[in-house]
Amino acid sequence: MKDFNTDFLHAYFICGSQDVPEGKTLPGIVAEALAAGITAFQFRDKGSNSTLSEAERLPMAQKLHQLCQTYHVPFFIDDDVQLAQQVHAEGVHVGQSDEEIRQVIKEVGSQMIIGYSCSNLTQVEQANKISGIDYYGSGPIYATQSKSDADPEIGIVGLSQLVKNTARPIVAIGGITASDLEAIAKTKAAGAAVISLIAQSNDIKQTVSQMLTAPWMKND
Repeated sequence: MKDFNTDFLHAYFICGSQDVPEGKTLPGIVAEALAAGITAFQFRDKGSNSTLSEAERLPMAQKLHQLCQTYHVPFFIDDDVQLAQQVHAEGVHVGQSDEEIRQVIKEVGSQMIIGYSCSNLTQVEQANKISGIDYYGSGPIYATQSKSDADPEIGIVGLSQLVKNTARPIVAIGGITASDLEAIAKTKAAGAAVISLIAQSNDIKQTVSQMLTAPWMKND
């Protein structure tokens, strides 16, 4: 049975092998981020810069899930329901061009937290009519190098519009720096989802602390 809490979205880390800086490992970065206090982790391994083969993804996902369980942090898989089921992930996140959202809800909606990417008002309004989605990932807030197929940036104004038009919690994503966190929190977004901010950080503990201390809406 899934157990979703809006607080999971405060400091949401996304990472795959393609995001790991030279001299570091994916499990090492995730372990460091977990120790620093991230509230959720999403395994997103895709693109031409991924260093994992198809066969290596399952054991890596299992290893990362075990790390998350040690810290009682929910583990999400990006756009792969089958992999999420194989590792008994706490959640799965799908995009507009990924697996059909209604099919995902039908398959795992009673067992897993479901996140859905919504980048504009039309997408949010359509998603609002679908039962079974737990949160939206919205952005990119700013231009990002982490996704080659990213939508146009929506900025703080665009994020505010999306938050005002849904009762579901929204986690902001895309090009977010530490200096953006307060402004994002003021939109009443539930948190920030980041890749480079943590993966490229020289002080992961301090970076995660900045995310955790932003004035997010708290779960009642």
